[in-house]
Amino acid sequence: MDALYPRLLVTRFAETFGFYRAVLPPFTGATLIKGTPEGPYANWDVDDQAVLALFDRAAMAATLGTAGLPADPGAPAQDPAMLVFRVDDVDAALALCLAHGGTLAAPAADRPEWGPTLRSAHLRDPEGHLIELQSY
Repeated sequence: MDALYPRLLVTRFAETFGFYRAVLPPFTGATLIKGTPEGPYANWDVDDQAVLALFDRAAMAATLGTAGLPADPGAPAQDPAMLVFRVDDVDAALALCLAHGGTLAAPAADRPEWGPTLRSAHLRDPEGHLIELQSY
């Protein structure tokens, strides 16, 4: 049984699916268990434990009866959540993400104020979710 895992609600399902299909295996060893770029659902597991799931935002809104509400709150806001991947090489991981549709939020940098050997970079997936790549 999966204890807890993130499920991202997305409007650009095919692009977001392609991004995570490219980056999850090398970052986490996750395997695509279910789903296609057509959606509305996909999930990746490691050792029979869910790592990440995608679900079409419109399908969830239909289930909840919230389809009439805006999908985007409109005004820019600070990020409410972030996915973090610990990787061996932040620069190589960032290059992989950018090659598969990610957009740079903050370049790779050493961050000794966060940890003596910590290096991180920040980007957004095709749907705009914030991601941190980090190594120690």
